[in-house]
Amino acid sequence: MNTFGRSFRITTFGESHGPALGVVIDGCPALIPLSAEDIQPVLDRRRPGTGPLTSPRAEPDRVEILSGVFEGKTTGMPVALLIRNADARSSDYDALRDVYRPGHADYAYKEKYGFRDHRGGGRSSGRETVGRVAAGAVAAKCLARIGIDISGKVEEIHGVSDPPAMEEEIRNAKGAGDSVGGIIRISATGVPAGLGDPVFGKLDAQIASAMMGIGAVKGVEIGDGFAAARLKGSEHNDPMDATGFLSNHAGGILGGISNGNEIVVRIAVKPTASIALPQKTRDSEGKETIITVGGRHDPCIVPRLLPVAEAMLALVLVDAFLEQEKYRVFSRAGT
Repeated sequence: MNTFGRSFRITTFGESHGPALGVVIDGCPALIPLSAEDIQPVLDRRRPGTGPLTSPRAEPDRVEILSGVFEGKTTGMPVALLIRNADARSSDYDALRDVYRPGHADYAYKEKYGFRDHRGGGRSSGRETVGRVAAGAVAAKCLARIGIDISGKVEEIHGVSDPPAMEEEIRNAKGAGDSVGGIIRISATGVPAGLGDPVFGKLDAQIASAMMGIGAVKGVEIGDGFAAARLKGSEHNDPMDATGFLSNHAGGILGGISNGNEIVVRIAVKPTASIALPQKTRDSEGKETIITVGGRHDPCIVPRLLPVAEAMLALVLVDAFLEQEKYRVFSRAGT
């Protein structure tokens, strides 16, 4: 599936080494002020080539608004956003045409489709996320109008939580031809109570699905997450008084529905799969071989994945808000 959402629906397209990537947003409310300048700063946080610890691929990632905006405001029609590739070097991947890279989706894609785009991984590349980030910037603009703010931070790199030491962990991994992963925390404030649907449409289930849909994410926690398994009910429950909740172990969601507290999400990001160290693998004919992955890669994808995670949370929340509006319309009509 390349489409996400129900009322605020996005479809992303494009490959890492194709001419362009982009997204079409269907269901964006009308009259939202929107320009390329609203989207570009978020894309700049995600783009490569911004420092010595990121991939040196020099992509400007300039967004073009092709439709859905007139006189500086959304029209209610589909918003199409395009980001052109400018610095793809497909020849870097010629030697990998018939060899499966450990940790990548190469083998799985070939087994599913009987064919794969070996140029940077095609749709399985982290570059696919550029469309999500562009759409997330639009979603965040919508949410800001109703007082919802989303933010995030890198909590850990390779088990280290001190920022200068995090950078050192990345430098050490790069110097060794290796890579490291980490943990990201994303939160949303100003979320009203009542968003999300019970049973199969739980808000936390939607968030977990959105986060796990990011290629490098291997784990998701809401609120206390796995730490809740080590607590007693008296410790994990969130008591209330006349002013509201006195704690937030639930991470802002109860019974799959937002409770008005801050929504707190943590995700585990795996180490970048492309590393310079020799690794054992096999080719498409089943022959064993040793591979050393060349090309331009991040020794740690975590910092550049932060705006992707923020975008996915924004997309879930704007979709949930628009879904909730359907209930409000009919309930008001019956009074």
